[in-house]
Amino acid sequence: MEEIKQKSWFQRNWMWAVPVGGCGCGCVVIILLFIFGIGAAFFGISQAFNEATPIKYATELAFSNLEVQEALGNDLEKYGIPSGNISLNNDDGDIDFSIAIKGTKGVGSIVVRGIKTNGKWVYEDLYVFIKETQNQINLLEKVTEDF
Repeated sequence: MEEIKQKSWFQRNWMWAVPVGGCGCGCVVIILLFIFGIGAAFFGISQAFNEATPIKYATELAFSNLEVQEALGNDLEKYGIPSGNISLNNDDGDIDFSIAIKGTKGVGSIVVRGIKTNGKWVYEDLYVFIKETQNQINLLEKVTEDF
């Protein structure tokens, strides 16, 4: 009588066991590293935008403006993903940016457009757009800021 040897589990399943990492975590680890890497990059970019002087300045102006507080309510906060661009080159640059904000009464966005020349920001547009009423609350008239 001939003895028939049955293949081991690894011999039968090596085609998918090897890419997965043998222990079942190879591809999962790679996928998780990819996801966390993208998340970390997004968080870093978002933090860099939020730390930019024009963004901080516009946010402070909007949150302290009584008209904005009346339209959107108290406890104003930024939410969502900011959109736009900031370009800086030494003491020069420009910004065209929109920041979503919300309060207890509604939502809106802060719109910031400006140019930085010789280290000074000159804001061309700086207003809060109220979504519900389609109103714009102007935060300043051509203000120059030293930073």
